[in-house]
Amino acid sequence: MQVGVPKESAPGELRVALVPEVIGRLRARSIDVLVQAGAGEGALIPDDLYREAGAEIAADPSAAYASDIVVKIAPPSEQEIKALRSGSLLIGFLAPLTSPQTTRALAAAGATALAMEAIPRITRAQAMDALSSQANVGGYRAALLGAQTLGRFFPMMTTAAGTVPPAKVLVLGAGVAGLQALATAKRLGARTTGYDVRPEVAEQVRSLGADWLDLGVEAAGEGGYARELSAQEREAQQQALTEAIKGFDVVITTALVPGRAAPRLVTAEAVRGMRAGSVIVDLAGESGGNCELSEPGETVVREGVKIAAPLNLPASMAEHASALFARNVLALIELLVDKDGSLKLDFEDEIVAGACIVRAGEVVHAGARAALEGAA
Repeated sequence: MQVGVPKESAPGELRVALVPEVIGRLRARSIDVLVQAGAGEGALIPDDLYREAGAEIAADPSAAYASDIVVKIAPPSEQEIKALRSGSLLIGFLAPLTSPQTTRALAAAGATALAMEAIPRITRAQAMDALSSQANVGGYRAALLGAQTLGRFFPMMTTAAGTVPPAKVLVLGAGVAGLQALATAKRLGARTTGYDVRPEVAEQVRSLGADWLDLGVEAAGEGGYARELSAQEREAQQQALTEAIKGFDVVITTALVPGRAAPRLVTAEAVRGMRAGSVIVDLAGESGGNCELSEPGETVVREGVKIAAPLNLPASMAEHASALFARNVLALIELLVDKDGSLKLDFEDEIVAGACIVRAGEVVHAGARAALEGAA
């Protein structure tokens, strides 16, 4: 059996789905690996390192898509989907809740596809949780971006000219990205505070040395995510947040609701109340943004406040982000392949069933079906 690794074609996508360090584990299971020439360039991995690990390098882009299993990161284009061999398996981020056109094209191609973001968040699947591994990268990078953009010190500085107090950093959303942002900002010397509508994460926030911002609004949902707030809850949250935000130098927002537009947490009024030179880093830009004044993919200045809404932050640390993603994919493939290297898709398995979006051309994921119906 062969695993194919194509070069990512999405604009700005520098990551690669497999790295040389995992190829030995695949070959030990009698799995051959074919990598498109230049696939690792963005992650600083030359073709020679793949060759040394035992992979075959192919100059023809279609060769990787002709493999038994195709692994990639960004959702495939329609042209890439058409290049899939009949009966092959595609693994990657497929955006089943927000990209019905991808799901439709996969079904039309008769493909079977597993979405990394749909893998259930259960203990047995932790090693396959690519959402978390990439969110770690994004949260780390967001804290650095906040420190770099702020024209003031993060740590307290005591000098002969006097003492400068530490920056105050607020992180909205205490998921994986938010917790990593808190930890990184704390290591940089900032005074940190975390907020989430899920009260059960307060202990995790405090364990990182951060304060907990309690606004009296709770909205714990399924699978470790927050549920969508009611109109009344949203109004109460907005009023309390608007006042709280004004006291911080840096606000990092990470709040997402799967399949829905990102909740608006930072209003224009809150931005107007912030001190000039303060910074907002909005990690929800790709889903519309948590800040009312964010412009996805841009850094703008509004009311004297710098608002950054970067897209695909993990790609800005492609080397380590790729290594983490590759380990997630390896763990999944090891579940799908037996010791003889034969593909055995057990759709009774909770992980396989949960991650499967399209099976032999049939859309089997409930969320993906709902997205298709909504787009019809």
